[in-house]
Amino acid sequence: MHPMSKTKNKVMHIAVAGNIGSGKTTLTNMLAKHYGWEVQLEDMDDNPYISDFYEDMQRWSFNLQVYFLNIRYNNIRKIRENQKPVIQDRTIYEDANIFAPNLHAMGLMSTRDYENYISLFNSLNSMIQPPDLMIYLRGTIPTLVRQIQQRGRDYEDSIRLDYLKRLNERYEAWITTYKHGKMVILNIDELDFENDPNDANFVINKIEAELNGLF
Repeated sequence: MHPMSKTKNKVMHIAVAGNIGSGKTTLTNMLAKHYGWEVQLEDMDDNPYISDFYEDMQRWSFNLQVYFLNIRYNNIRKIRENQKPVIQDRTIYEDANIFAPNLHAMGLMSTRDYENYISLFNSLNSMIQPPDLMIYLRGTIPTLVRQIQQRGRDYEDSIRLDYLKRLNERYEAWITTYKHGKMVILNIDELDFENDPNDANFVINKIEAELNGLF
């Protein structure tokens, strides 16, 4: 365990954001192991909507987004009640700023459902604290596609390139306006933190610099 983990009294919530295939889970697990943080992963295996959603996005988009919103809201509450540092794989902001608006823009979520969803998000968002540190994984489409193919999840086989590209554009627009707190941006096109120890050290040093400023 890293010695800094003993002094993590102020830093309770670290969040990892990024497009599908950007390496959020890999980085979350790596940092949790390094610092002795607890992990909160996005568990797709238990998601009752995800397979149906990729088969018929228009039918299941609202259901899926409300499911995610509820899960993430409850997870954030648990993080703050837990009194131990937690690193979270994906954030509540990504659903509201990237996935839901993208589904609406693509005609895969009705305006009525979208407005209902955003209203619900705003209500819940007013009751939660943002992460102490946001880590954003930035990557180009070829890198994301390669990493999605490498992990081989069946339900991701049907993800279209235009869908990934639209998400990426929204991620970039969101991250430039993110004002909730400290943030580290990592370029996954140039980093292989899973397999290259030098890259892993680079990432940890970059995050360390931000964490030190939080004490």
